[in-house]
Amino acid sequence: MISRSSSPELSPLVVGEGLTPLPVYKTPGTTSVNFSALLEPPLQLHEDLSSGCGGQLWPAGMILAQQMLRYHRDSLKHSRILELGAGGGLVGLGVALGCQLSSTLYISDQENMMSLMRRNIKLNDLEGRVSPLILNWGDPLPAEVMGIRPNVILAADCVYFEPAFPLLLVTLEELLALCNEAIIYFCFKKRRKADLHFIKAAKKKFLVEEIEDQDRVTFSRESLFLYIFRRKP
Repeated sequence: MISRSSSPELSPLVVGEGLTPLPVYKTPGTTSVNFSALLEPPLQLHEDLSSGCGGQLWPAGMILAQQMLRYHRDSLKHSRILELGAGGGLVGLGVALGCQLSSTLYISDQENMMSLMRRNIKLNDLEGRVSPLILNWGDPLPAEVMGIRPNVILAADCVYFEPAFPLLLVTLEELLALCNEAIIYFCFKKRRKADLHFIKAAKKKFLVEEIEDQDRVTFSRESLFLYIFRRKP
């Protein structure tokens, strides 16, 4: 699995040609997030880039979490939910706090993000309601994932390094194969022209549809895109 932290394209000091400006990188600390007043009390999110760029809050995660809380709060109650590339767990933890889920929600990332995921679960008193997993794209799916057969998959800002695109597509395809009715909610920020190659590849494998959102005009100006992926018949 290609490591986020080791890729030169992801260095906080590198902004290459074709990249849009990146957010200011923060020192470690805890942020209170209410997702535009959609979540009260707010999520407490500890951010720490020492384990990789997934340790920071990124705009695509905010957009996806707000979409789920604004439009899907009630329908998620009995869903089996998995977050991919969770980083510190922004999206999954926000959904767990804002929705009355009947099943454990799983947040997943590489091993280097496990301590941060665990820290944020504890910080929000979500032990027993949210469980962290190591899930490397392209590797066999963890037993826990095979067992729950998730029907809702959340993925925010997972398009960041072109050599990892085929690995991510393999994992998405395997997840959709577990459950015919599964839906992937996918949000990303276009930073390079190559990022759109991922969506072109996804359209060959899945039914891909852009999602309506009241903030779509605003976030589209920032090159943020929000889709759902479904299995083809």
